[in-house]
Amino acid sequence: MLRWVALLLLALLIGLQMKLWSAHGGMHEVDAMRVSIKKQVDENTRLQQRNQALAADVADLKHGDQAIEARARTGLGLIKSGETFYQIDNQPAGASSTLPLPPPVRPGAPQQ
Repeated sequence: MLRWVALLLLALLIGLQMKLWSAHGGMHEVDAMRVSIKKQVDENTRLQQRNQALAADVADLKHGDQAIEARARTGLGLIKSGETFYQIDNQPAGASSTLPLPPPVRPGAPQQ
């Protein structure tokens, strides 16, 4: 009788181990899910850092005139009245420029 109980328990153990290692929801699927979760956490961290940088940029633009002025100077090529604009072209001859040149500024001319 004890022998049958031992064989039954051994068969049950083997069946459970097979289910654990090969069936749906087994160890292979758990490992794949862990890798997927790790990738998603890394992506979320990267996106959170980007969002924080954008939020800081928005706060600067809302509350600081210097940020707006810097954006206008670099993005639009704006110049304050009384300033002289110098542009240095470092491109070799024959290379096309990707940015249009700002209009020349005459001293004493009204700014737009």
